[in-house]
Amino acid sequence: MDRSRGRLADPALIIVGGAMTVFAAVAIVWWLSDTPLGVDSAVYRAGGFAVVHGESLYSPLLALPGWAPELPFTYPPFAALLFTSLTALPSQLSWGLLTLAAAPSLYCAVRPFADRAHLPLLLIGAFALQPVWQTIGLGQVNLVLMAAVVADIFLLRGSRWSGITIGIVAAVKLIPLIFIVHLLVVRRTADAARALTAFLCASAFAAAVLPSDSVRYWTSAIFNDHFAEMKGWVGNQSWQGFVARTVPEGHPATVVIVVFAVVCSVVAIWLVHRLHRAGDDRAALLVTAGCSLLISPISWTHHWVWVVPALALLAARGHRGVVVAVAVLFTGWTVAVVPGGGGAERDWNLAEAIIGNAYLTVAFVGGLVCLSRSRCITTYTAEGKVKTYIS
Repeated sequence: MDRSRGRLADPALIIVGGAMTVFAAVAIVWWLSDTPLGVDSAVYRAGGFAVVHGESLYSPLLALPGWAPELPFTYPPFAALLFTSLTALPSQLSWGLLTLAAAPSLYCAVRPFADRAHLPLLLIGAFALQPVWQTIGLGQVNLVLMAAVVADIFLLRGSRWSGITIGIVAAVKLIPLIFIVHLLVVRRTADAARALTAFLCASAFAAAVLPSDSVRYWTSAIFNDHFAEMKGWVGNQSWQGFVARTVPEGHPATVVIVVFAVVCSVVAIWLVHRLHRAGDDRAALLVTAGCSLLISPISWTHHWVWVVPALALLAARGHRGVVVAVAVLFTGWTVAVVPGGGGAERDWNLAEAIIGNAYLTVAFVGGLVCLSRSRCITTYTAEGKVKTYIS
């Protein structure tokens, strides 16, 4: 009885339940008042409608509500098949359905990285971070996908199902394919094979159901013109976004992008291998996630939800000052205070460039810290003891 009461009174679960209640109430009130809510969830829903009604998925979406901007559907066809479930609901309730999953996903993604004592405060603080509140406001799936990857890496490790979730997530949004490479680097070869098989099967299923859309996606829509036009916007905190803001278009920019992608990938693989050998699989996963954000052509600010488990791990290891500093940077003010849009980013002065690329700077500093400590890695055992691995 006492144990049951203890679990029911878990502050972290109370926070999750409270957040879900608030989001459900907002969705209902906004629906009853016919107030616009959830731009990206409206795009998901419109993509589902395109599938249901046999419309072209990668042409202008006819089912977008009148208040939503004319955004394209940019996900693989398999994602559109999943989003058909949203067509049974009004736009605001579709947002509510996705957002109800946000708080539990946040809990699942953070728990393996956090001390139990820190978890409630981390969950509350996470809602003040731009990647989280923006994901929720837009009706995005970032938190759900992150939780799925974390669950596959840690909760399903050693089971015959491990890897499958990552493969399905990658079929929804291609960037998680990098976690298949992560599985190979940490010598989970069977899991990587299952992940790749799941990705190929999901994509093949979508191709069978939506043959013309699949051909169009894999041959042209994957190189989205909408993204190309917005690559230099301050909201894109990837390396390609930085290059688009600072380097003239053309061959030099392409060389800078390719060289960085290769160097970043090689360094990340090396660090993941080292951290895995030292038994620090949590830090290893964060290195892979950071690499994905840097080398992706587009890493919108709401894609940076991986900062939450990173802060949790830093807090668990006693770096509270760093946690506070990084959290402040990720509240969203750095993007808001600099000129943005219409190519204004190319005219930034030095101070604006430093502030406007703050997310990238944090990732670079984190990578440099990992490199500087690569010859002396602290290993965290299951018993909480600490030992040192010397190369």
